[in-house]
Amino acid sequence: MKKNILKVNNLSVTLENNIILQNISFSVAENEVFIVLGPNGAGKTTLLRAILGLVPHTGTITWAKNNISYLPPQELIHKQYLPPLTVQEFLALKKISVKKIYHIMETVGLQKDLADHQVDKLSTGQFQRMLIAWALGKEPSVLVLDEPTTGIDIGGEETIYSLLHSLWKERNLTIILVTHHVHVVWEHATNVLCINKKLLCCGKPEVVLSTENLEKIYGAGVKMYEHRHIL
Repeated sequence: MKKNILKVNNLSVTLENNIILQNISFSVAENEVFIVLGPNGAGKTTLLRAILGLVPHTGTITWAKNNISYLPPQELIHKQYLPPLTVQEFLALKKISVKKIYHIMETVGLQKDLADHQVDKLSTGQFQRMLIAWALGKEPSVLVLDEPTTGIDIGGEETIYSLLHSLWKERNLTIILVTHHVHVVWEHATNVLCINKKLLCCGKPEVVLSTENLEKIYGAGVKMYEHRHIL
């Protein structure tokens, strides 16, 4: 039985007198792809920030690992607002060698000749791959990602999730990932946490993602299509 790398008990977050999350409890086991699912405004991003100690909260959060890398939502990292850096210079901010930079670029599917390209000239897909490379810079054991395909077309989205899936298998990572897309859960999750301010369901997708629970999350009229990725 795999050990838990994260345990959360009765987590609540109140910001400016608004209750964002209320009494959320769950655990994440080593080498899981643990997906946090919910509609916009459900508190998913706040949940990630709380478990990383970035926002005030009540309840207890216990990590068994300390090598954790967090990739915030892409809207917080606009490429046009970054300093005028090349890809190599950006990745070097992780204080890793040039050899390691080229290796990580290759790992995430970025061609070596992009190292000298300005960050703001990258396509959306290339930019997101670069951010994933940055997150992998110190070889984390836990990768925390918030909506990693925001702004990417459907084809590019599938490419990014396939990349993450490969990294998970090859590097024995634990991945905690936020999304509002149910199909991502079916294809990639080992366990799913469903929230909308409070905990609605938690467990294996094939067990907890019933039509009834999906209607609790998204409202009536939701259709369920199961499409499992081969883990």
